[in-house]
Amino acid sequence: MAIIAIPTVVVLLIIVVLSGLRVVKEYERGVKFTLGKFSGVMKPGLRIVIPVIQSWQKVDLRVKAVDVPDQDCITKDNVSVRVNAVLYFKVSEASKAILSVENYFYATSQLSQTTMRDVVGEATLDELLANRDDISKRIQQLVDKATDPWGIKVDSVDLKHVELPENMKRTMAKEAESEREKRAVIIKAQGEVAAAANMSKAATMLSKAPGALHLRTLQSINDMSSDQSNTVIFAVPLEILKAFEGMGKKK
Repeated sequence: MAIIAIPTVVVLLIIVVLSGLRVVKEYERGVKFTLGKFSGVMKPGLRIVIPVIQSWQKVDLRVKAVDVPDQDCITKDNVSVRVNAVLYFKVSEASKAILSVENYFYATSQLSQTTMRDVVGEATLDELLANRDDISKRIQQLVDKATDPWGIKVDSVDLKHVELPENMKRTMAKEAESEREKRAVIIKAQGEVAAAANMSKAATMLSKAPGALHLRTLQSINDMSSDQSNTVIFAVPLEILKAFEGMGKKK
C-alpha cells in the first residue's frame, strides 16, 4: 500500500486557510484591516481573514434601543423636572462606525442625554407636557445630525416620562380642581338663566289666557295628591280673590 506524502508547506497552507475562515451573518458587516490599514467591508457569507496579516471587527446593523436614564433638567420657565427617554438607532455605514468613533453605542447614548437636557431647557413646562411628540422629534433630529459622521442613523426618540416636583404636582392639582369648580359654577348659572327664561315665558303665556293660572294650580294640586306622603296646601288663585273683591264693590 502506497503512502502519499503531503508536503509540509501544503499542510501549513491548509491550516492557515481553515483558521482564517469567518462567517458574516446577514445582519452583520465585517470591517477588515490589513497590516492595520482599513481594506474593506466584508459582506454576509463565508469570508477569509489571513491570520497575523489581517484582522476584522464585526458590526451589527440591527436597530438598537438605548434607554436614556433620568436626567435633571430645568425648563425655560425655571421648573426642575426629571425626564427619561428611549432612543432607537442603527448603524448605516459599518466602516464609519468603527473608524470615526471608539465606541459608537456609548457615544450615541451620551450624546442623546446632553441633547435631551438642552432641548427640554428650550421649552416651558406647558410646552413640555403638551407637545411631547414635537420635543421628541426635535431631539431625534439633533442627535441624528450629530451622529451622521459616525455612520449612525437615529430612527426615533420617545420621551417616556416627565416627573414633576411634589410642590408642582400639588399646585397643578389645585389648579385643575379650581378649573373644574369654575366650569361647574358656569354650567349651573347657565341652567338657572335658562330656567328663569322658561319661567318668564310660561308666566307671560298664563297671564294672557283667563283662567289659565287657575287650571295650572288645579293640575299641580292633582299631581301632588297622587303621593300620600305629601301635605297639600291649597292656594287660592288671584282671580277668585278679585272676583270676591268685585262682588263686595257691587254691594
